Amino acid sequence: MTTAEQSAEHVQPIQVGPPGARTPRFHRAWAVAGITFFALIATAAFRSSTGALIEPIELQFGWSRSTTSLAITVNLVVYGLTAPFAAALMERFGIRRMVAMALALVALGCLATTVMASSWQLVLAWGFAIGIGTGSMALVFGAILAERWFVTNRGLVTGIFSAASSTGQLVFLPPLAYLINSHGWRTAVFVVAAFSLLLIPFVLWLLADSPASVGQVPYGAEPGWTPPVIPRRNPGRAAIAALTESSRSWPFWVLMGTFFICGWSTNGLVGSHFIPAAHDHGIPPTTAANLLALIGVFDIIGVIGSGWLTDRVDPRNLLLAYYGLRGLSLLIMPSVLGPTVSPPLFLFIVFYGLDWVATVPPTVALCREHFGPQRAGLVFGWVFASHMVGAGLAAAFAGVIRQHTGDYRIAWLTAGMLCVLAALSIFTIRGRGDHAVGTALSAP
Repeated sequence: MTTAEQSAEHVQPIQVGPPGARTPRFHRAWAVAGITFFALIATAAFRSSTGALIEPIELQFGWSRSTTSLAITVNLVVYGLTAPFAAALMERFGIRRMVAMALALVALGCLATTVMASSWQLVLAWGFAIGIGTGSMALVFGAILAERWFVTNRGLVTGIFSAASSTGQLVFLPPLAYLINSHGWRTAVFVVAAFSLLLIPFVLWLLADSPASVGQVPYGAEPGWTPPVIPRRNPGRAAIAALTESSRSWPFWVLMGTFFICGWSTNGLVGSHFIPAAHDHGIPPTTAANLLALIGVFDIIGVIGSGWLTDRVDPRNLLLAYYGLRGLSLLIMPSVLGPTVSPPLFLFIVFYGLDWVATVPPTVALCREHFGPQRAGLVFGWVFASHMVGAGLAAAFAGVIRQHTGDYRIAWLTAGMLCVLAALSIFTIRGRGDHAVGTALSAP
């Protein structure tokens, strides 16, 4: 008998609610999902604003595109590398406490940028303070909440959480661009800080660490459901152990590589450089910001639809389609970006928007499928870290390309080819019904 089996004999099942109890008409899971959605929007509010802030900050301080791109790169890399450790810290100290502290750190980082005078201070505020704060509320946070609070509709809820980044982009980017243009970039940054601080009391009120902590069962759970035992482990060791164990599996490396390319082709390139790239071609920054927000509109549709499909379709087939189509759209981007919002450019906005973060629900599903529900959150934390490392490198790469060549053409084409490579790599993962390479790691 293994040590895990011996320990399991001494763990008494905890039944939440009387036998035969039904899920209440309004389940607490939806309140938790709601406040999670808004916390993720706060993360997206800053993430979507960086593209609009690049040029005003460069103009005021005389900094180069490489300098501001470095701050974005540090932010994206720290954001990603924080995620797996944040997942472990949430297991150890509780989700509600971690999210409240993360929102406070985002607000502090935003306020620090308003009094900076040197480029290293921009790197410190954007890169580290905001990077750690937003990284603690990355998509890993949403994946953990969906795993704990939902049995049915888990893929759909994961898609809704993924759509929060697009909603934040849609809600905040146009007004932030207007504020930057009419009242200065500091006013826009103050708005993001105020929104983050405003959410803290609601997080402390509505968010709960797990259904069992408030005497409920997950949405869609059968009567007599027994909550899983959440181990109390050293957060650092838990995160490193998840990386060490999952790295023995080929699906892990495929998911890491494809999500690296996902980050490269979204947050790093389009999210960070679309507005200045459009401005290079004669499109006003406010118009470019509205176009980027419009990508967010279609992304909400795309990612929720992807979540619905993930509950019904092999996730590998979805990822194959998403990366392949995204690659084609980026390859044609240099030919459609011009001084006006032409029909081909509008078509790109619609097409690319539907595919922006549609990759998240099937990637989360594959983490659960290959590594089991107990490890899925931590494993996805590392997969997500690769996403943001890819985004950070892309932001720096695109900035250097722009500074040395005068345009972003090479950056667009490179991202498109990487997406095609990601689509081809999906063929190497075995799926549902096959003998998955990672099943040896799926046992709790």
